[in-house]
Order: sequence, then C-alpha cells, then structure tokens
Amino acid sequence: MSNCESQKPEAAKDNVSTNSIDEGLPRELSQLSLSSGSNPDEYHFNKGHSESTMKNIYGYYQSQKLCDVTLIAGGCRIPAHKVVLASCSEYFAAMFTGSLREAQSSEITLERVDSQTLRSLVQYCYTGIIELSEDTVEILLSTASLLQLHSVTKACCDFLEKQLDPCNCLGIALFAEQQSCMSLHKSAVDYIQQHFMQVVKHQEFLSLQTEQMSELLKSDDLNVETEETVFESLMTWVKHDNANRDKNLSELLKLVKLPLLSSEYLIDKVEQVCCDIPECQPLIMEAVKWHLLPERRSLLFSHRTRPRTSTIGRLLAIGGMDGYKGASNMEMYDPRTNSWTPFMRMGARRLQFGVAVMQNKLIVVGGRDGLKTLNTVECFDLTSLSWSTLAPMNTHRHGLGVAVLGAGANSPIYAVGGHDGWIYLNSVERWDACSRTWTIVSPMAGARSTCGVASLRGRLYAVGGRDGGACLRSVECYDPATNHWTNCAPMTRRRGGVSVCAANGYLYALGGHEAPANTVGGRLACVERYDPANDSWVLLARLSYGRDAIGSCLLGDRIVAVGGYDGVQYLCVVEVYDSESNTWRKLAPLSTGRAGAAVVSVPPPRNLF
Repeated sequence: MSNCESQKPEAAKDNVSTNSIDEGLPRELSQLSLSSGSNPDEYHFNKGHSESTMKNIYGYYQSQKLCDVTLIAGGCRIPAHKVVLASCSEYFAAMFTGSLREAQSSEITLERVDSQTLRSLVQYCYTGIIELSEDTVEILLSTASLLQLHSVTKACCDFLEKQLDPCNCLGIALFAEQQSCMSLHKSAVDYIQQHFMQVVKHQEFLSLQTEQMSELLKSDDLNVETEETVFESLMTWVKHDNANRDKNLSELLKLVKLPLLSSEYLIDKVEQVCCDIPECQPLIMEAVKWHLLPERRSLLFSHRTRPRTSTIGRLLAIGGMDGYKGASNMEMYDPRTNSWTPFMRMGARRLQFGVAVMQNKLIVVGGRDGLKTLNTVECFDLTSLSWSTLAPMNTHRHGLGVAVLGAGANSPIYAVGGHDGWIYLNSVERWDACSRTWTIVSPMAGARSTCGVASLRGRLYAVGGRDGGACLRSVECYDPATNHWTNCAPMTRRRGGVSVCAANGYLYALGGHEAPANTVGGRLACVERYDPANDSWVLLARLSYGRDAIGSCLLGDRIVAVGGYDGVQYLCVVEVYDSESNTWRKLAPLSTGRAGAAVVSVPPPRNLF
C-alpha cells in the first residue's frame, strides 16, 4: 500500500484558527428539547443528538469503518461514506442517487483534482471545518465549485474579496469569472474600477491580454480624474510589449474618449503618438471637430463623447421650499454611488433665488428670506468651503433666472426678470467678475418671473414664467454682441414655474404650471425641446409626475430633474433623461422633498470628495 493509501484522516480539532469556517448545527438540534405528545406522561429528549451522531460518523471515517466508497485522486485513496458526501455536495448527490454507473461503484476516480484539497473537502463534509489561506484558497475554490460544495465556495469567495488589492484584483476578477463566481467577479470588477489609478501601476495591468484591456477601457465607471489618465494608461500598456501590441492600438483607442481630452492634449500628446497609424487619424479628426464645431455636436454624439461617471462631477441641490419655512441646507448627489448626502448650509435662508457656478465658486443671487425680497449676493468657495459676500444687485429680485454666458474664467453672470416685492420685472443685469460690479443691460420685451433661464451657443434665453396674469408661452433670446432681445418661437404649452436646461445644442423646458400657482391642478409632466437651428419646439417623453418648481441641471451629458411641487406636496423624486431612448429613469431620491431648489453641477476637487 502506498503512503497515500495508508494515511489516516486527522483527528478533529477542538480549536479552529481564525481562517476557518464552522457551519455548526441547527440551534434546535443542539439544545435539550422536552415536548409532550398526546400522552401527558410521554416526553421526547433530544440533547446533542445531532452532534453525537456526526461525531460517531466522523469516528467511523477516521477508522475507515463502514465506508462504502473510495475517492481516488492523484494516486491517493480516500475512503468515505456516500450518504455523508451526498448530503453536503450536489455533485455527489447526483452521482450516488441517480442512474449513473457510479451509483453502484465502490471506487470513484476524480480526474485533475488535487488529492490534498479533496481530502480537506471530504473532511469538511464530516466536520463543517476547513482551513483557508492565501496559498490554498484558489484551489479549494475551484475544487469546491466542481463538487458543488456551495458553502465552501462562498467562504472562499468571501476570503478572496477581503484580499482584494490593486496588485491582485485583476487576477482575482479573471479567476472568479473562470469559476463562474459572479458575486466575487462583480466585487473584483467594482474594486478595479474604483481603484483604477492605483491598479495601472502594478504588473497585473501590464500583463493583461488585449481582450481584457478592451473590457476595462469600455467601462464608464473607471474612477479617474480626467480622460488623460485613461489614454496614458493605454500607452503604458502598449509600450510594455510594443512589438505585439502596436497593432491593437487603433482598436483600443476607439474606447478612449478622445473628444473629451483638451485640444492642447490632443495636439501635443495624442497626435504625436498616433500620427503614423492611419487607422487612428479618423478618431483624432472626430475629436478635433468636437472642439472646433460645437454647434454640430448633436451630430457627433457617440460613446466617446459620453463622459465617464467619475469625471462629470457632483450635483448640489440648494435650498428651496421643504414644507416648513424653507430649506437653507444643501444635498450632494454622487453619480458613482447613486446617493445623496448632506453637505453645507447657506449663510441665510433664501427662497426663489438663483445660482451660478464659475471658477469653482457657487454664486447665490437674490431671492427672499420669507419676509422681504433680497438683492444680496453670496459666494461659496467649493475649495475652502467658506462663504463671502459680493456686491448686491441694483434691483431686489425673487423668482429671477440666473445663468452664466460663456465658458471663460471671467464669463459674466446674468440676473433676469423676477419680482421685486411689488411688480413683475423685465429688467436684466450683469455681473462683471473683473470689476466685481452689477450693470443694467437691455430689458426683455415683457416682464416675467419664475421663468426658465439658460445660455446656449453664446446667447441667453428666457422661457415662459408669469407676468402677473396668465402663465406665458413666450420665449426671448438675448445677444450680448448687440445688447438686444428678440422673440423666439413660443412653447407648445404655457408654463409658469418652468425649469429650463441647455444640453447637446438644445433647450429643454421641464414641467411648470398652466393655472395660477396657488391652485391644485394644472401641474405639467410634459417636457419639450427647442432647436435654435430651426426655431421650433417638440414634445418629448413625459416626467413621471406633473410638477412645477423643478430643479434641473446637466450632469455630464444628461439632464437631471430634481424635486418639485405637484400641488399637494413637495417631492423628493429625482429623474435623469436619456436622449437616445427618449426616456426618463429614476435616480436615488432626495432625503426630503423640496421645490424650487437651485440645482447645479460642481467639479469634484480632491479635498472635497
């Protein structure tokens, strides 16, 4: 008899290391049970019966008595009891209780199975205990998966999940996929995406196959600060084995979002590296067109123009009505986790105010404090998390619209229309960041409050609102070059309390009310889009609820609609619009309902997020 044949199973251990699992037994089987039946003098005792039985069976296993099957692996013979194996393993249960010839066999040979691993798993079937370590966990997992020992498989997956690190997560993800352990695979992929900037510094990343690299670059969930990081990671991978990987560069470059790189980076870095590869030239030209022809971007949309989730920043929902005296708090939405968290508070309570973001600063303009209409302006620095005061507007305004016109660091802010506490306003004023003053510009043709205001293609649009009478359909457009307002095509519906957002070369008008705001009915769920190229509006997919006073903002390349008032309650619902499918999809709700909140997109500086 060989040494393997003569080995006896180890005795059960009283103390198990921390790297083990112990399933134990059902609680009701391990405790004393005294129950009376129909006969009051009859009692049933069940104290430790299961433990005692399994201890005896394990004793027979150790002494190799009453065994009715021998498992053979790698030349080693492991006697066991079919009923024990079948009770723990679906693999053995199907083998021993089915019509296969193995059901009658006293010897079973398992090909390509490690003998020591098999011995450990058989012993687990008797004791519920198995040792896990970094050296053995992978072979234990693969063998347990084969034998369909699900509890061991799960324990191994849990163990590996705790071992995830930037230096090993790619390997664990591949191994989990090969073993069809989808929960572990998802955890590993999530870890890779979250720690991408650290993962690319390790050898596993450089050793990826082309198909694996492609799957990685496809993900919009890579946690990167800019798309430049993705391009540089790709080039590092290619240069690691330039002779064999150069031919794959053009295909992999399609997965880098070149249009979202800066124009300087495109010329200085991308073109220099890829200029000699003809297949890369159309991709570079597409990116250059994106920068040079912004008015044609609606024709250039592709997966390369959709930003990765980590680069689109965060949403801030600021103030608004919350059913009490009005909210002064802010909530922040993280698209990576699809969750809202409390942020800062405003310096003072404001309702029906306007907000703009520029130079990493939040500019809060006008509104009312519950008693009077304000002309004051506050500035919140998103880097230092501090408030300061700016020069006040010339006119007190609530229900105004605020927008930044331009993309430069010192682009002007416009405060449009509103109500001064006495009358509806058609006046407009502009904040100059250099002189730090407000100046009056050309007024609109008509007064309007609670209108939607947005900038698009270098012009300012004022949409809908109220003028003291009915709600308005009218739309006006301001050209800063001529300091003049012109009328545009009216909306299909009258909309007071409308929310307006510019996205992808269009204006979007969301919700609002047709009847007076203090009536229950008349809240709108319909959404329409304005195309400045042909001066026309078209209706789109409806929101899930009719409401006005929605906060809306462009986050990445998609519009998010936040909160609102349906005539009865302040809503916490949040929806995102997919222009490709023309559908609205719900996101995580606000922590509390609010209407008239200012909603803006802010960048994710390191010290803040």
